[in-house]
Amino acid sequence: MRKSILVMSGKGGVGKTTVAVNLAYSLFLKGFKIGILDVDIHGPNVLKMLGYENVKMQMKDEKIFPLVIDERLKVASLAGFVEDNEAVIWRGPKKHGAIKQLSQDVEWGELDFLVVDFPPGTGDEHLSAAELLNDIYGAIIVSTPQKVSLMDMVRSIDFCNAVNIPIIGAIENMSDGIFGSGTVEEKCNLEKIRFLGKIQLSKTIVQKSEDGEPFITSDDNSLKEDFNKIVQAITSNC
Repeated sequence: MRKSILVMSGKGGVGKTTVAVNLAYSLFLKGFKIGILDVDIHGPNVLKMLGYENVKMQMKDEKIFPLVIDERLKVASLAGFVEDNEAVIWRGPKKHGAIKQLSQDVEWGELDFLVVDFPPGTGDEHLSAAELLNDIYGAIIVSTPQKVSLMDMVRSIDFCNAVNIPIIGAIENMSDGIFGSGTVEEKCNLEKIRFLGKIQLSKTIVQKSEDGEPFITSDDNSLKEDFNKIVQAITSNC
């Protein structure tokens, strides 16, 4: 029975999709059967970050077939149904319908984990996904160290509490650079949620993301070790 891990952020641009892709790939490398579900309707970037731009999803008999990267790693994203430069200009009901299809009509087969890349914020998509997804293991909240990001992180915590989604913990991304360090852990202590760890501000991460490759495939052992500790913290109670 699969466990759904929701990767969330209060604001955009904090590296939520980067975390989701690398978490999924790390679990895949550990031998788990993984699905990645991209429900970021207006900015679906998971396929791009895995190096599968311009790949289209297939449908048959109202069922969606995920992109199979490996028999143990599959992806479903709205990006597989729209053109790369096409803006998705939809109102709430249409977005709900799309998320319902992506949540319920994908032929995943057997999975251990479904990593769900949420859009930033706490809007319609979040409510729809929280309502439609089964077997939610919990949410991971990604934030950078700046005060404005921390404010939005607290809103994500409040959202999870309001809709009864367990919070696995929070990650400080882009840490120890120009944005500062340590503030996410401090906020976690105040909010009484688990601090999962830091991801350094790194040119390696930027370059790997641009190239469509998970950064954990890089030669930067320090970066990989730090992220593997985060993955271990996320899955420690599974």
